[in-house]
Amino acid sequence: MSTVSELRITLDGSERAVPAGATAGEALGADGRTVIAARVNGELRDLTAPLRDGDAVEPVEIGSADGRAIMRHSAAHVMAQAVQELFPDARLGIGPPVENGFYYDFDVAEPFTPDDLKRVEKRMREIVKQGQRFSRRPVTDEEARAELAAEPYKLELIGLKGGGAADAADGADVEVGGGELTIYDNLDAKTGDLRWKDLCRGPHLPTTRVIPAFKLMRTGGAYWRGSEKNPQLQRIYGTAWESREKQDEYLRLLEEAEKRDHRRLGAELDLFSFPNEIGSGLAVFHPKGGVVRRVMEDYSRRRHEDAGYEFVNTPHITKGNLFEISGHLGWYKDDMFPPMEVDGGDYYLKPMNCPMHNLIFRARGRSYRELPLRLFEFGSVYRFEKSGVVHGLTRVRGMTQDDAHIYCTREQMIDELKSLLTFVLDLLRDYGLNEFYLELSTRDDSEKFIGAEEDWAEATAALQEAADASGLDLVADPGGAAFYGPKISVQAKDAIGRTWQLSTIQVDFNQPKRFELEYQAADGTRKQPVMIHRALFGSIERFFGVLLEHYAGAMPPWLAPVQAVGIPIGDAHVPHLERVAERLRERGIRFELDSSSDRMQKKIRNAQKQKVPYMLLAGDEDVAKDAVSFRYRSGEQKNGVPIDDAVEEIVKAVEARVQI
Repeated sequence: MSTVSELRITLDGSERAVPAGATAGEALGADGRTVIAARVNGELRDLTAPLRDGDAVEPVEIGSADGRAIMRHSAAHVMAQAVQELFPDARLGIGPPVENGFYYDFDVAEPFTPDDLKRVEKRMREIVKQGQRFSRRPVTDEEARAELAAEPYKLELIGLKGGGAADAADGADVEVGGGELTIYDNLDAKTGDLRWKDLCRGPHLPTTRVIPAFKLMRTGGAYWRGSEKNPQLQRIYGTAWESREKQDEYLRLLEEAEKRDHRRLGAELDLFSFPNEIGSGLAVFHPKGGVVRRVMEDYSRRRHEDAGYEFVNTPHITKGNLFEISGHLGWYKDDMFPPMEVDGGDYYLKPMNCPMHNLIFRARGRSYRELPLRLFEFGSVYRFEKSGVVHGLTRVRGMTQDDAHIYCTREQMIDELKSLLTFVLDLLRDYGLNEFYLELSTRDDSEKFIGAEEDWAEATAALQEAADASGLDLVADPGGAAFYGPKISVQAKDAIGRTWQLSTIQVDFNQPKRFELEYQAADGTRKQPVMIHRALFGSIERFFGVLLEHYAGAMPPWLAPVQAVGIPIGDAHVPHLERVAERLRERGIRFELDSSSDRMQKKIRNAQKQKVPYMLLAGDEDVAKDAVSFRYRSGEQKNGVPIDDAVEEIVKAVEARVQI
């Protein structure tokens, strides 16, 4: 009987011959440190994976997105091994890679302390140095149950059948239903003895020594499989990178992000707060925060008026039947506050404005001559976010959306989407955000999506064309659409490179059908309009928080709550600055005069801490010359500036919306 001596594979786009029995790593000539895994026929595999005739093989480098995920997954296993060696009674949850790091959940008697984390990290470094080998091993359900009998959470995952294999419900750590169930062993580098094992789909690094840089960050509670009905486990978060330099860069970014945390800045600058007496995720804006918010809204309102939008207003609560018509009660109920009974019926706090805007459209007959009809509202909505995800202004339970709904004909749809996307991007640029990419969220095979597939195809194609016309990069998001239609999300990068999802544009053929919306066409027939949903900021609260972090609290002059402050050297100079104040206020500048008894240097420090753009100082010489000493937020100062020049410089900067 003859045996095959070689295999034909595709490598780097060309056909190659490799010996029979060759592994992916051997075919790639991988060193196991730079190239740490392989993509075989489109699927990630360990370097030790044997190849078959006809396989297409690609290298996976440690610094790539896939490579980082594999490295971080391996680091999570090392961490879990270290925890169980130090805390033998700890039971394992799941340990996936996540953006910028990894975590693992444990069932332990007591929460981990900072000292515990130090011990775990020290033990991890020892395991990494040992170079333990990750070894994949297929098992049956019965074998996995026997080997992991002491791990109740792993047994539960094995029980989540999908044709013979388990699936961690939150995208975790084992093979998805119908695939092969596998265990990864950590083997001693010298003897090959088993050191630790975990139920896992992989792939992993060749050895623990290939983890170049890692650090444990923090701990927290996490419900098993994300449900409050399940036990709360203890989660340890870590980060891991392909080099020490990359990790140091990331840690510096975290340090900068902490300085920019809008929650801290909100308190320091006296902008907003979250009183316990009101409730989680419900913000109150203080006078200075109210100024910023008003200016944001006023400018947006003017731009919308110029673009042909018409302003509407709708109530905060409604009968539940409205959300039955729209479909939200069936698909969105878990994210809504519980109903309140009024006059024998259920009323709900509205989580979105679109059903009410549909009623405005339907209130009277509509003609094609009115279309596109652009309705706009600063509408307050309420969503029941879980307490664990509420986060300052960026994840709240009560918010004000800058919400628009455009009703147009199918013939108008593509041009309207193109102009709408241009309008959105231009307005975001006016607020100082300049780097964007787009995400196109479409339907998948999930049962949550309603409506005809041909409508979805037409809506998706229209969004695709508008996105292409923008010239921005477009990233696919399969399955991320709303239940009624696909959407484009504008992803904006802030001053330190973080990405925020801001504006969304959705095309909807389903809501007009459900609400029986019609207009009279030019030929006298009745037709259904296309509905475009658009939230530009997303919400005023969230956008406020994003801008606050983008500018590190130093808002540009046009948005600053106090645009200029007067600082007299002595009491005798107060009248001089009062005259300056009058001139500035006549031009609409928000000016404060610090006439307190503090010394001048303390007044300057106070203004700098409050991140006031301009400080106008006055002493004897300034009074004599009818001038001021002009000090900038940066610390730069110009002396003897004539009052007229000082006023004009500030007014021009505010009117031009310059960033300083």
